Amino acid sequence: MACAWEAGACPLGYLLSIEATRRWAAVEDELMKPVLRRGSAVPVPFAIAMAAIALALAVVIAMPEARAAEPQPHVIQNLAEAQWGPAPPVLPPGAKVAVLAGNPFEATAYTLRIQFPAHYEIPAHSHPTDEHVVVVSGSVTFGMGDKLSKGAANKTLAVGGVALMPAGMRHFAYTGAAEATIVLYGQGPVQFNYVDPNDDPRNARAGR
Repeated sequence: MACAWEAGACPLGYLLSIEATRRWAAVEDELMKPVLRRGSAVPVPFAIAMAAIALALAVVIAMPEARAAEPQPHVIQNLAEAQWGPAPPVLPPGAKVAVLAGNPFEATAYTLRIQFPAHYEIPAHSHPTDEHVVVVSGSVTFGMGDKLSKGAANKTLAVGGVALMPAGMRHFAYTGAAEATIVLYGQGPVQFNYVDPNDDPRNARAGR
């Protein structure tokens, strides 16, 4: 089997076999030296067993190295290509989500589009990781505190507006008379910790 190593086209299995073979050869050479030089100084079965263990370890070690070399798939997408679906139950009903990159529920970077209907509210909550928001249509109002409150202390972001909610920051958001869309990105897994458990839409669904 051959592949374009320089072009990064080698699959994980091929890289793994090459690395494991290289390490096997080095380990086998070292373990068999006493057998070859001193006759029965080390029993042959013992040396072979040790070499087999070393090979298994080499495979385990090689796997994350080869996996790390695999590039993440690229994303080049227009708005019309977004695949929308209902928002997960961590958000109140009515929102739509399109996953642009990554998996928001795994420990990896993610990027989402989220569309909110008019008069949509997300009660006060926080996240264990930083949350980055860019408004791409309509407008969204953000506020800080333990309870959603509409007032002058909040700030409305129009198209192009940016918000960063640090990990643990309690905040809320809502839309006005028109729907709005944001791009949300950060480091997963995404978690919503609502200040008031009664505001958690998952609890409302569970009580039905």
